[in-house]
Amino acid sequence: MRILKDHTSALIIDIQERLFPFIFENEKLIRNLTILIEGLKALTIPIFVTEQYVKGLGSTVAPVAALIEGIKRTEKMCFSCWDEPRIAESIAVAGKDNIIIAGIESHVCVLQTVIDLKHNGYHPVVVEDCISSRRENDKKIALERMRFEGAIITSYESILFELLRYSGTEQFKTISRLVK
Repeated sequence: MRILKDHTSALIIDIQERLFPFIFENEKLIRNLTILIEGLKALTIPIFVTEQYVKGLGSTVAPVAALIEGIKRTEKMCFSCWDEPRIAESIAVAGKDNIIIAGIESHVCVLQTVIDLKHNGYHPVVVEDCISSRRENDKKIALERMRFEGAIITSYESILFELLRYSGTEQFKTISRLVK
């Protein structure tokens, strides 16, 4: 299945201050997320952002918060983003079938969101190098489950170029600079 820009939005899940320091390979994750988010913005892909229980886990980490300035963050208390009515409604109103997924933790909020999106007729596109968990094995097991559930697994570079489709444009130059 080709993932087309006009049919795609993105969901950045719970990249928060108090949990992030404990995430496996968090420095690599933040670099990858930065590239993904900058690329999605260059491609004008709608982005939704969630924060789990802000009082306990804090706000979105500063590097990501700076990139998503002006994008509404939705607080949730449920693990699956789909169970938060404001997120489900925002996704439905956007009218995009493909939902690019990045965030933490892979085996909890990301996994449950992917399952619910798939069950509700969406195509979750999980950016493998933009998700993580506290433990490496939890991410590995979650990816296996997501594949089994029918999610598309990709990398940030692959999805950005797939959405781009053509070279020779200003967006191509931007994406090329980001991934180098």
